[in-house]
Amino acid sequence: MAVSRRALLMVVAGGALAGCGTKAASPGDGSPSPSGSAPATAGAATDASTAPAASATSATSAPPAGAAAAPAAPEPPKQPPHEPTRDEVVERYGGAAPADWGLEVAGVITELPDGEGATALTFDACGGPGGNGYDADLIDFLRAHGVPATLFLNARWIDANPDEFEQLATDPLFEIGNHGTVHRPLSVTGRSAYGIAGTGDVGEVYDEVAGNAHKLAALLGHPPRFFRSGTAHYDDIATRVVADLGERVAGFTVNGDGGATLSASQVRQEVASAPPGAIVIGHLNHPGGGTAPGVAAAVPGMLAAGRRFVRLSDVM
Repeated sequence: MAVSRRALLMVVAGGALAGCGTKAASPGDGSPSPSGSAPATAGAATDASTAPAASATSATSAPPAGAAAAPAAPEPPKQPPHEPTRDEVVERYGGAAPADWGLEVAGVITELPDGEGATALTFDACGGPGGNGYDADLIDFLRAHGVPATLFLNARWIDANPDEFEQLATDPLFEIGNHGTVHRPLSVTGRSAYGIAGTGDVGEVYDEVAGNAHKLAALLGHPPRFFRSGTAHYDDIATRVVADLGERVAGFTVNGDGGATLSASQVRQEVASAPPGAIVIGHLNHPGGGTAPGVAAAVPGMLAAGRRFVRLSDVM
């Protein structure tokens, strides 16, 4: 994992993951299926002394030729796991004190599973003061080359771009992730990152995650599987809340565009340097920046060298 590379980028770009912020702030269930056989009951037992003896032939003979087999009992639909309510989450974690804060805390996925040689491109759309733009050049490039990606969309960006959202959500090349309701760092104590105020308590963590998750579930027909907060900062209590709400926290290995502040040549260098198994973060809400041309310059060479690209859900 390119931890030192990430640390260097954060210094050079001045904490530019807040490129989603204002310019000034930039720096199975699977419960076991029932067997289908009905359990025996006491009333079903027959006293051997009064029951007529069954012949060996009748006990072992097959159904008459051509007889239809009895249809298998349909399995009941699987019930989704219970999603805790806001009150339940507050009761569960309201008295807990976080022990860690930052980009890489417990519960944050920063690379693909061990042994996975592909690379996951992920792009955030932050909305609000962070920008409601749509980088059509970036998306068109990915489509033209058949490169899949995971797109983390903020609720405000979705509201500002309903047509673009629908096109992205119905394109099987992409999967949609949760980028929060109002794009806040995820903290239970109000910690901020790059000048962007974090959530102030457990209830606000719930609102930031669940608000957009419910919005996406209604639009997509299913809940999102992955979450990334504004600025990608968390404390370890907040990540537990995300897990309880049924999502996984996606961090990153390589900061591909420095919060949409890097030039095209810098983006090309960072994306091309991504090792196998890396998660690359970029932005799709800053058209005209260096992200689209930089990605377009880096990816063809990676494809020619045999690198595969995946959505997060393809390998997790």
